Amino acid sequence: MESSGDTKKSAVSDVGAWGMNVVSSVGIIMANKQLMSANGYAFSFATTLTGFHFLVTAAVGAVSNATGLSVSKHVPMWELLWFSVVANTSITCMNFSLMLNSVGFYQISKLSMIPVVCLMEWILHSKHYSKEVKLSVLVVVIGVGVCTVTDVKVNAKGFICASLAVLSTSLQQITIGSLQKKYSIGSFELLSKTAPIQASSLIVFGPFIDYLLSDKSVINYKFSSGAVLFIILSCSLAVFCNMSQYLCIGRFSATSFQVLGHMKTVCVLTLGWLLFDSALTFKNIMGMVIAVVGMIVYSWAVEAEKSSSTKSLPHVKNSLTEEEIRLLKEGVETIPLKDVELGESKA
Repeated sequence: MESSGDTKKSAVSDVGAWGMNVVSSVGIIMANKQLMSANGYAFSFATTLTGFHFLVTAAVGAVSNATGLSVSKHVPMWELLWFSVVANTSITCMNFSLMLNSVGFYQISKLSMIPVVCLMEWILHSKHYSKEVKLSVLVVVIGVGVCTVTDVKVNAKGFICASLAVLSTSLQQITIGSLQKKYSIGSFELLSKTAPIQASSLIVFGPFIDYLLSDKSVINYKFSSGAVLFIILSCSLAVFCNMSQYLCIGRFSATSFQVLGHMKTVCVLTLGWLLFDSALTFKNIMGMVIAVVGMIVYSWAVEAEKSSSTKSLPHVKNSLTEEEIRLLKEGVETIPLKDVELGESKA
């Protein structure tokens, strides 16, 4: 039996993990927007910034492995390279989407990963879904469509980056699930293995990619004290986001994960409107509401489908594995961020 003191400590640690995940996930989006927007510090080098994130994440992973906090498992180099390419594309496009679009459209566009992942899994793995899941996916598509049509700040470059971000991040989510199943590796261990590869490639090629896309060189950028502070803040939040994701796994139920995801979406939309987006039309707000409702219905439908399938089994486990929890929440989160997502799919 647990003592009241142990129960209180457990509750405090749960709240701490929950709070760290919400603050870091929402905070990194706000920090990156302020850093990269023209009205902020105009650091329009999203690829290079992502390289900084992974450089710090790789250092944290190395310390974790050296101190025995995480266990290194073997994954073939070619699979790590393939995953790194997909993840780099995902995160870079996400950051460019954030830089070029409003925060509201950036966050809502990420919800379109729900139907894209469903479509990919149907094509690649012949996975079938219930009528409730299909209906919720349709609601999400309608909401995202309304937001896209009514958002006056949407431009061609921003829309292309958002579309590429959704496609690459959806592929990244499926790849993560495949690697975790194949090699029985956790998300944090996988991140520790891929972060050095992603960091080195983005630091080397990032400035050239940024120059081609923005016609500006990071070498000529005038680093003010404020810009440096926000870069450090962004990198720190990326690490905390990944750490909190790891701490939350196995700590909360699938329902709690869903509430956590909904809370972060609402926080991002609200703070994005308050801090960055001065103009919102009624149709735009309705599109956001429809998309968020679709997301909530989708998460409920997935959990209901999962529960009905487990009831038919003779023996049901009392706890969920990391992979099962990830499958339940992947439609609710948006990155791994992975960095923004950041290092891990969010996600």
